[in-house]
Amino acid sequence: MDGVLRVLVVDDSAYVRKVVKEMLSRSPFIEVVGTARDGREGLELAKQLDPDVVTCDLIMPELDGVGFVREQMRRKPVPIIIMSIANENAEVALNALDSGAVDFVQKPTALATEKIFEVSNQLIDKVKAAGNIALDRIQGLANESPKVEQKAPARAAIAGNHSVDIVVLGVSTGGPHALKHLIPQLPADFPVPIAIVMHMPVGYTEMYARKLDELSPLTVREASEGDVVRAGIVLVAPAGRHLSFRRLPDSTVVTHLDARPFDTPHRPSVDVMFQSAAETFRDRVLGVVMTGMGSDGKQGCAWIKSQGGVVYTESEESCVVYGMPGSVVEAGLSDKNVPLNKLAVAIREVV
Repeated sequence: MDGVLRVLVVDDSAYVRKVVKEMLSRSPFIEVVGTARDGREGLELAKQLDPDVVTCDLIMPELDGVGFVREQMRRKPVPIIIMSIANENAEVALNALDSGAVDFVQKPTALATEKIFEVSNQLIDKVKAAGNIALDRIQGLANESPKVEQKAPARAAIAGNHSVDIVVLGVSTGGPHALKHLIPQLPADFPVPIAIVMHMPVGYTEMYARKLDELSPLTVREASEGDVVRAGIVLVAPAGRHLSFRRLPDSTVVTHLDARPFDTPHRPSVDVMFQSAAETFRDRVLGVVMTGMGSDGKQGCAWIKSQGGVVYTESEESCVVYGMPGSVVEAGLSDKNVPLNKLAVAIREVV
């Protein structure tokens, strides 16, 4: 989006409204055009001000964050970034994403300290990314809330060529919606394990995995230390720890979780998991990079390719943000660029 992004801040705390405005005002490309103390006032100001992006608290009087997202999406889709304290509001935050919010930022628990400014750069980056999302993608998020009756639909059998032993998948902005579209399309007898790194704040991944499990024929769960990596299981890396693999003397592969390395932009990191998969499974890896901002996964894809593995990317037409897959394509590392609605079939053809 050209020019300055116009942002509306919705939060019931006057202090948070003030601090978020100060944080966003550090960028010359962002202008906070209004602040609202609850969802109802937020709806009124959104109608008056027509902002490019909205940041929104979850727990507010009058109308909460989920109610605001639902009603704003019904009235006029706009990129909305949720700001919340994860451990208290994880389920509510995921409901807001299901309702059409595009991303979220975790508030520090100690709001009255300088810690809140630690999220400043992250918030600025996410607002910029949200401001570049096409409105038809936002409309799609609002209209594609997953339905439980999608679990285990009938599928035509696809004969894979058995060229990979694991699917590793990296995703960020737009990931919760994309995975709820993709994973339920994979059958219960899917013949190889799947491991996922998704950029989420601490406190969300366990509940997200449970929700995805409800929709999917496969078993989906948050990864734990020492989990056996086997067919029929989808492991979601826990927020705050990198997911890697170890092959035991009997050839069983298990997960290893670690805060190290500390110098990655994200923890968990797609790059870390992809590199470990390449080192453990050699040329029998399919790496899939889906919607998300930034370039996490590009170096990992280089590792996969160096070992003779295969890399797929989600095509721009279906991505909420084309940053991560776009960086892989630009580096010449993608073997196939596939829209989300055809990705499950493409994966099943090689497993």
